[in-house]
Amino acid sequence: MGKKKKGLRNYDSMGYLFVLPFVIVFCIFSIYPVLRTLYFSFTNAKIAGVGQSSWIWFDNYKRVITDKYFWRGFFNTVRIWGVNIVLQLGLAFLLTIVFSDIKYKIKGLGIFRVIYYLPNLIAATSVAFLFQTLLDWRYGTFNQIIAGVYKLFGASYNPVNWLGSSATAGVTIAVISSWMWFGNSFIMLMAGVQGISKDYFEAAAIDGAGRWTVFAKITLPLLRPMLLYVAITSLIGGLQMFDLPYLMTSTTSESYNSVYTVVMYLYKFGFTTGTTQTGYASAIAYMLFLIILAISVIQLKVFNRKGD
Repeated sequence: MGKKKKGLRNYDSMGYLFVLPFVIVFCIFSIYPVLRTLYFSFTNAKIAGVGQSSWIWFDNYKRVITDKYFWRGFFNTVRIWGVNIVLQLGLAFLLTIVFSDIKYKIKGLGIFRVIYYLPNLIAATSVAFLFQTLLDWRYGTFNQIIAGVYKLFGASYNPVNWLGSSATAGVTIAVISSWMWFGNSFIMLMAGVQGISKDYFEAAAIDGAGRWTVFAKITLPLLRPMLLYVAITSLIGGLQMFDLPYLMTSTTSESYNSVYTVVMYLYKFGFTTGTTQTGYASAIAYMLFLIILAISVIQLKVFNRKGD
């Protein structure tokens, strides 16, 4: 019996050896960069690993808190993300209502999921190039279609510079972002719906409940955990918005300051030649992390309170 237990312990030890490569890679490429960034946030380092740097404690964080350009970038991010999340979840909810009502009758639901999720698989660079072409204010297809509609009614149309005007650029990028990401939200919500027992829907149908009643009284309350997940992941992704605003606007355009996000501001100090301040960029990164953490905790408490 003792030899058998010893043999089992040996097998347990071998298991740790199989896990060890993953642990090493995870520590090198995930844990170490996070800790090193934290270290830099307390220093006046200009370029990581180059030159001398000294410990300045919380000076970088004090600078972030009083930096009007950081807060301008943050509020631009929140504004774009706010429009995006309303459209993204609104469309995902609408599709969820439709498919939760007929999910046991329709064939090929998986095909619809793939179609809706496809925009999420397209690289941001490709999306930026596509919509820059479509929304070009002089030759873009979108303006030409609108001009054609106006012409049918005998009216003239002045082309709109969708990405070059500060009045429209933020909303335009938010709409494009919602188109890219609503499929992900839809799949998550549908996964939550399919986790709800079929008996609830059948009982509601017997009682004569309509589609909206079923959604409000059964589907929505039981979707709370999935809604919380979608809300938090959307928040994390939204406040890290960088690729579309960066790729779709020019630094010389009128709209640049209106779509200048907080991560674009971080990029300026972290990676742009001539303005590199690694210590300050690290402090911006951790300040953004603390803001996301605080808002996520608030979301969690609000959702839990609603469920009580």
